[in-house]
Amino acid sequence: MTPDGLAALHARCFDRPRPWCAAEFAALLDSPRVFLLTRPSGFLMGRLVADEAELLTLAVDPAARRQGTGRALLRDFAATSCQGGAGRAFLEVAADNAAARALYCGEGWQDSGRRRRYYGPDLDAIVMTLALEPGQEGG
Repeated sequence: MTPDGLAALHARCFDRPRPWCAAEFAALLDSPRVFLLTRPSGFLMGRLVADEAELLTLAVDPAARRQGTGRALLRDFAATSCQGGAGRAFLEVAADNAAARALYCGEGWQDSGRRRRYYGPDLDAIVMTLALEPGQEGG
């Protein structure tokens, strides 16, 4: 996927918080620590720093949701992160995004904190973490 393609799909998935633009995706892809995982109708971007992995964003085309793409990408993320030496992963998710939070919980992620007003004056982020083990394919 190109930065333009990533931005177009991201825009179909997010309006709040705002979708990322092609330039933001291009800048992330230029980072040696960032990785992109793709599946038909979806993608996930992650970052490895020392022994931690961060899930930066996960987007699945709204027309293709509830077909296992998000779950598969999360499992790919866990495996890629383990292979990169991470022992723990974290993410931020909008507090009002019940569907994403349920998906993450179903894969073993746990709430570990809250960032007040992270996505704006009236939208908090829930910080979630996942313990990673070598050979892991997800929660």
